[in-house]
Amino acid sequence: MWFRTTSVEGTRAVAAALEPLLRPGDVLLLSGDLGAGKTVFTQGLAAALGVTEQVTSPTFTLAQSYEGRMRLHHLDVYRLDNLGEVLDLDLPELLDDDAVVCVEWGEVVIGELPHDFLRLRIRLADPDESPDIRLFEADLVGPSWHDRADALADAWHFADSSLVPPC
Repeated sequence: MWFRTTSVEGTRAVAAALEPLLRPGDVLLLSGDLGAGKTVFTQGLAAALGVTEQVTSPTFTLAQSYEGRMRLHHLDVYRLDNLGEVLDLDLPELLDDDAVVCVEWGEVVIGELPHDFLRLRIRLADPDESPDIRLFEADLVGPSWHDRADALADAWHFADSSLVPPC
């Protein structure tokens, strides 16, 4: 599944559109260069979940948890050097918490994730076109995400009028 957004608000809207489809225990793996929009995406999701706290990048804290209609764990594993540090982060406990878990730079810990997750790769578009355009590639991994594929496509299609196929 490919799409793009043309604004920060569009990226937040795409995340918010995902909220009604989420289930306790869902894992979202967010990949992309620095500044691609991983935290902005998580902010939109948190707002849709009813989180009232300010959501910031957990780059230096590694993990933050927020309370909303469903608990949200937001992890940034960019600074982890090896999988042993995953144990220090208590990733297995966070995954068993019936919360939604967003993992920035999740490819670092992909071997420790359940075999059912949504992977979003976010890329910056050509800066000559616009600095705000983000290209998204969604990979549905596992049966629960494949079962929601049509609903997910519909939700994202209607999330923001700026959603169009990538160039």
